[in-house]
Amino acid sequence: MLFLFKKYLGAMLMPLPLILLISLVALLLLWFTRWQKTGKTVLTFSWLALFLLSLQPIADKLLLPLESIYAKGYQSDPSDINPPVDYIVVLGGGFTYNPNWAPSSNLLNNSLPRVTEGIRLYHLNPGSKMVFTGGKGTNSKSSAEIATMVAQSLGVPAEDTIALTEPMDTEQEANEVEKLIGKHSFILVTSANHMKRAITFFQQRGLNPIPGPANQLAITSPLHSWEKYLPSSYYLSHSERAWYEILGTIWQRIKPSKDLESVKKSDNSQPVNPQPEP
Repeated sequence: MLFLFKKYLGAMLMPLPLILLISLVALLLLWFTRWQKTGKTVLTFSWLALFLLSLQPIADKLLLPLESIYAKGYQSDPSDINPPVDYIVVLGGGFTYNPNWAPSSNLLNNSLPRVTEGIRLYHLNPGSKMVFTGGKGTNSKSSAEIATMVAQSLGVPAEDTIALTEPMDTEQEANEVEKLIGKHSFILVTSANHMKRAITFFQQRGLNPIPGPANQLAITSPLHSWEKYLPSSYYLSHSERAWYEILGTIWQRIKPSKDLESVKKSDNSQPVNPQPEP
């Protein structure tokens, strides 16, 4: 119930639905009340907010602080001092399932860049296993299963892939990964803007993930003037992503972790070395 409440509330607080809801209130004031001035003011500010959040300089300025810590992709150690890691953990994201589509078309939004970056890191770490996380929601297959299917279609052997199909959010993903890999070394792959919050959840489980940021969005390289100063739904999605992570961070700070006690217990337990199913 708490999970559904969080998802519905978070969706309603995203910039586009929130601005549309406020605009609706403004229209109701204009059409059905005497509060004409208030309605005009609210509608004007709603339109202005939508316009500004759809511009590249503003959208990416909002997103850049979240990505700046992990803006640079993972690079292997040229000196080969550090041994390859045991696991590449790829967090789930947007997905659907249509068996008639190309496998990768079932990964939406941030998911495909995460999976492709995970595959790159898999090749940089011989002998590692790929762990995909994410539940099924309303689909017949889970996010983890879809990501596994895509990885195998791109050449990753089935015996090197593991799907954790139960977790529905990042906190649950950290919990299930800890149960699976114990204290083994791993690279955590998720969107750059999500990495800081994700690492916090894994550290709460007593784990020390190596960041493998993917799906960097905030553009700092040169752009044409029309790309910067004409509103675009693409850049509105950057503003939405920034706002989503801000809300998620607030929720993470005010919501007590369920598993802090179990983390203390797990510090005294032996690491697990699971064998993936073929």
